[in-house]
Amino acid sequence: MVSLRCKLLVKEELEKLNLHCTELDLGIAVIQETLTKAMWQMLKENLLRSGLELLDDKKAILIERIKNVIIEMIHYSDELPKVNYSDYISQKLNYDYTYLSNIFTETKGITIQQFIINNKIERVKELLLYDELSLTEISYKLHYSSVPHLSTQFKKVTGLTPSFYKKLKQKRKINLEDL
Repeated sequence: MVSLRCKLLVKEELEKLNLHCTELDLGIAVIQETLTKAMWQMLKENLLRSGLELLDDKKAILIERIKNVIIEMIHYSDELPKVNYSDYISQKLNYDYTYLSNIFTETKGITIQQFIINNKIERVKELLLYDELSLTEISYKLHYSSVPHLSTQFKKVTGLTPSFYKKLKQKRKINLEDL
């Protein structure tokens, strides 16, 4: 799981600087010590080398937390929440959804809903390539109201139908095997 790997990398970098972490969660690390500018810069550079970014802007941190909740919910949960996504995100982050939505849209230029749709379509692509579930099963798993709804959203985001996308990827896979 990506978030566990990230947590371990952050913990490792903090330990290299003899910093003691009291809390490590999605996008947040609480440390006991006060960081000097030099320590802050070193931590920032070390995390960047590991593919992670140190954020000090509270808005940027909140945006990353929103993105992490959505990505974890869609890509790493066996089942999506039964409640509305807005309620789920609000409960998970302990903020009013309207506040989260406004900050997200203002900062990212797209709505939280569009970010969710984009991630759901990425998940659909993955599931299509695994070829273990039918489109009906994928639709059900990702809480689409119907297969046509999933197909319409998929085409709107990718420009392709799910079946054409699947055939295209299978054809590429066959071509690669022939090399």
